[in-house]
Amino acid sequence: MPPQSRLPAVVFFDAVGTLLHPEPPAPVVYAAVGHRFGSRLDEMAVRTRFRAALRRQEEVDRTSNLRTDEAREVARWRAIVREVLDDVTDIETCFQELYVHFARADAWRCERGTAEVLAALAARGHVLGIASNFDQRLRGLVGNIPALEPVRYLVISSEIGWRKPARAFFTTMCRHAASSPEQVLYVGDDLINDYEGARRLGMQALLFAPNEPVLIPAEMRIQSLSDLLYD
Repeated sequence: MPPQSRLPAVVFFDAVGTLLHPEPPAPVVYAAVGHRFGSRLDEMAVRTRFRAALRRQEEVDRTSNLRTDEAREVARWRAIVREVLDDVTDIETCFQELYVHFARADAWRCERGTAEVLAALAARGHVLGIASNFDQRLRGLVGNIPALEPVRYLVISSEIGWRKPARAFFTTMCRHAASSPEQVLYVGDDLINDYEGARRLGMQALLFAPNEPVLIPAEMRIQSLSDLLYD
């Protein structure tokens, strides 16, 4: 969808699921690392367990009013690894290996068109940012992935103390960019955390939904990052 009006001066993106994707996917990596520590779970079982563990940790965050910090994010991933790979022989070493793996730039791939779209938006004068429910590892990723070089602002939940879709997360994003909410566009792949969270504050928002062209109204979504260039 070409956006209905010209993009605002400030454009923020979600990270995982929008600009970045683990490659290989996280369940594949979990299964492979788990096997080295004695797990007998196959990739399908790990994938099912991984989704369930993520949902359970999201519930934990909601009961904590979406407050977070670096210690909480480490605890989140340790709990997920323990739940998914409950048959390994050394769970802590297994966790540490997985945690370090996803801190490496070569463990991730960029969404198609990321480099070209970000460069084009920056050349047009847009100020770009990433705002994510991640932890401090994201700083290293952004610093070591050339396609993300045009990004000026980086808002990370573990650093600011709030996870999406908390209002304070989006307020902090606007404050970083020294812009009012209506002057900022947020692009993300999660309807509740990204699109609805941004809209509740009065920000402009687009849902990155390449695989859901029918379920999401056209005015709410883009199917490719390159759609942002047709303004």
